Amino acid sequence: MKRICVLALMVAFVLSAGVAVARDTVAIVGSSTVYPFATVVAEQFGKTSKFNTPKIESTGSGGGLKLFCAGVGVEHPDITNASRRIKVSECVMCEKNGVKDVIEVKIGYDGIVLANSKKTAPFKLTQRDIFLALAKDVPDPSGAEKLVLNPNKTWKDVNPELPAIKIEVLGPPPTSGTRDAFVELGMEPGGKSFKWIKAMKRKDKKQYKAICHTIREDGAYVEAGENDNLIVQKLNANPDALGIFGFSFLDQNTDKIQGSFIDNVPPTFDSIADGSYPLSRPLFFYVKKAHIQVIPGTKEYLEEFTSEKAWGPDGYLADKGMIPMPEEEREYYRKVVQSLTTISCDDLK
Repeated sequence: MKRICVLALMVAFVLSAGVAVARDTVAIVGSSTVYPFATVVAEQFGKTSKFNTPKIESTGSGGGLKLFCAGVGVEHPDITNASRRIKVSECVMCEKNGVKDVIEVKIGYDGIVLANSKKTAPFKLTQRDIFLALAKDVPDPSGAEKLVLNPNKTWKDVNPELPAIKIEVLGPPPTSGTRDAFVELGMEPGGKSFKWIKAMKRKDKKQYKAICHTIREDGAYVEAGENDNLIVQKLNANPDALGIFGFSFLDQNTDKIQGSFIDNVPPTFDSIADGSYPLSRPLFFYVKKAHIQVIPGTKEYLEEFTSEKAWGPDGYLADKGMIPMPEEEREYYRKVVQSLTTISCDDLK
């Protein structure tokens, strides 16, 4: 009976895809931050199992979820990586397109860093500094409780204790989960350090969010795409610039770049693990339950990723810079994978 059900599912899957044959390789898209971790798992999986090495594409979290939620069938990805949790609007888009059974797996933690070349001194910033340097509109320097177009040209304009260096920050585009997390964890706390902006959250949440989450567009912030390795190269070429990316890229390039202190805390494995580093965040991937029994190796890839040898404290992902979850969280999400438990859009509200 079970075999008949699986065959029926495969037929429905193939028909929905509009093709004659199913894929024999797991297709993964999504976050550039999760990409190196997923790649290591995929390579390990390809070497130690009978299945093909999964194919992974770095599209950014938002871009990956858009592809993932477009539909069910072999022309759509099976898994999408994300450096933030799926949004309610994205979940609704999934359901609208027939992607109704989605499994959410948290895989670990990461920190967002502002890094610069080791050819110069490290920056020591506060979240208020970050907001005043990169927000499109900032409080009037005169002290009046009104906003003006960001006039700050150098870091010294932001804070007299910082160097008189032109503000130039290379960062990800709007489709990136790293950018979403950066504005939420880095800029928003800086914005609400002004009491009258914080008070606005209760009166007009939409305007408050627009103030705290909108990055300036006058050249001080440079969209550098989803290729974090390219940002590292540009920082090495321009010692005055800062770059935004996940901690794992800093960890892999400590010979070239260094992380800025945020509120006197450096971005380290330990400071992210214990939550003392202000710009830390969880990492996820999302799986289509409908694809698991159809695309060979999908369930086995999930089991490899959620094994202690991969995501445990002494696992190979920790060696690559991912911060492991506490044991209770790892056990919870391992059970989610074993039982193929799905989420609903209401769970995200």
